[in-house]
Amino acid sequence: MADPVLGAAAAAVDREPRGPWDSAKQWVRRVAGGTPAERRGAGEGDRTEAPPETGGVEETTETGRADGAERAEGTERAEGTERAQAPERAQDPERARETERTQAPERAQDPERAQDTERTQAPERAEGTEKAQAPERAQNAQDPDRTRQAEGAGAGRRAVRDRQWLGRGALSFLAEASDLLAGQLDEEKIASLAGQLVVPRLADWCAVWLEDESLGRADWNDGVTSIGVRLARVWHGSENRIEELRQALEKDPPRPPDPWRSGPVAHPWPGDALGPRGTWGAALAYRLVAAGRPVGTLVIGRAGTVRFPDEITGLVEDLGRRVALAIGTARQYARQATISAVLQRGLLPGAVAEIPGMRSALVYEPRDKGGPSGDFYDLFPAGDGRWCFAVGDVQGKGPEAAVVIGLARPWLRLLAREGYGVAGVLDRLNQLLLDDAIEAADAAARALVAAGGQPIGPGEGPQTRFLSLLYGELVPFRGGVHCTLASAGHPLPLLLAPDGAVRTVAEPQTLLGVVEEETYVSEDFDLCSGDSLLCVTDGVTERRNGSRQFDDEDGLAAALAGCAGLDAQLIAERVRRLVHEFGDGPPEDDLALLVLQAE
Repeated sequence: MADPVLGAAAAAVDREPRGPWDSAKQWVRRVAGGTPAERRGAGEGDRTEAPPETGGVEETTETGRADGAERAEGTERAEGTERAQAPERAQDPERARETERTQAPERAQDPERAQDTERTQAPERAEGTEKAQAPERAQNAQDPDRTRQAEGAGAGRRAVRDRQWLGRGALSFLAEASDLLAGQLDEEKIASLAGQLVVPRLADWCAVWLEDESLGRADWNDGVTSIGVRLARVWHGSENRIEELRQALEKDPPRPPDPWRSGPVAHPWPGDALGPRGTWGAALAYRLVAAGRPVGTLVIGRAGTVRFPDEITGLVEDLGRRVALAIGTARQYARQATISAVLQRGLLPGAVAEIPGMRSALVYEPRDKGGPSGDFYDLFPAGDGRWCFAVGDVQGKGPEAAVVIGLARPWLRLLAREGYGVAGVLDRLNQLLLDDAIEAADAAARALVAAGGQPIGPGEGPQTRFLSLLYGELVPFRGGVHCTLASAGHPLPLLLAPDGAVRTVAEPQTLLGVVEEETYVSEDFDLCSGDSLLCVTDGVTERRNGSRQFDDEDGLAAALAGCAGLDAQLIAERVRRLVHEFGDGPPEDDLALLVLQAE
């Protein structure tokens, strides 16, 4: 059965003020003077008559208002008392605790009033505590010893965290570091990763110096000579400190007493670069040595500590070995890429010759961007009003292919300028390749004898050197260009007429460097105004999409027929785009195509 007094009091809730922490149920209980059980305990439970229709509500409401006013007045008195006692409580904590014990029973009797008073007094109490602690903080700031004691306590807590982390995460940390570093071939990225791995797990800041012979050699005052160093990367837990730390470290580069020792040695602390809380600490330098050669120095630092834990120094030393190995690998790759790029530039013409009365366009895409390609091209003047062109593909890839291209291209130019025709050039080039292969086989046999008959390693035996080549000669005349060409084991060239008709203009013949005393023949035709000649390597014709190839069912001829009316550059670009779009992924072979168009 619903409580009539409590129900009547509910009607007065909206008219009565209540504290911001009171729920509706709590406030109704206050206005009603307690729950039915509480009122029965006070002698009100024997009342059987029905409550007055309005008088009970008005009386209860008035009583609630009086109680509310009394509680508000009590709260104001408590606030004033708390403000007055706050400084005294901060100065005499023992007295404050005694007062707290005295007031505990009172709070237990009226928990709601105690809760309101507590909320009101909390800001005042915090302000009093802050005022009481302010002199102590100022004293700490003026007393470096006390500051160091506080920092020492922080260092102790950090040592505990170090031991906990080392116990469960050291091995996984090194495995993670190895995975991250193994896939990098840029030493700048490796230095950046090293800093991010060290900070903040193992140190507060980290710096990586890299040694570079191009910077010369530094001769220190103590007689130690070192390769020039540069500060590649600086890392700090706070990005605001990185620039100041860099400036401080650049003034004092590492000077290792033993350039071959990878273990840690003490490094000077970078002064005040880390702010007022980082004026002192421990710093260690680790030499980065890869394949017996120093490649740089890793420096780490922790503020507010005298020395690094032994477990941390050992872990950083292991990490330093991995960083050094990654930097050494990246440098070796960079050297090889530089050699390959220089070699590639030497194997290809610096510029394509311009032929009077003709437009030309070239697409050349080696599959391995960092190494020499097996495809090559050339377009050069041969004298007496003649221009020669060549598109070839060497068997094999890499350095061995570069050797063959390095032999074939100069011979082509020499034979053409000596006045040999197209067929005569191929005949002699074929014999030269065979002679070179015989010499290589003799050298391999001598090496085998010198080794006492032991098996020779890969690449040390006789190498088969042959190539496919499309070679031609152009002689401009009034109204067109006369062309003579021959194909030695190469995809046949296609001729596109202005009306879209496409036909082949050569016959297939044997590869160069395979059959001794082979005789080659050439074909002659004229390129009239608007005619276009397309020459490609097998990277175009044999572009795959599953089991299908781009040139199946004369696919290249169909693609060229759709280029009618386009100039040489647009034809080359369109054929290239169609080849790329034919397969799902990038081409798996080198691409080379040459378009010659009569004006």
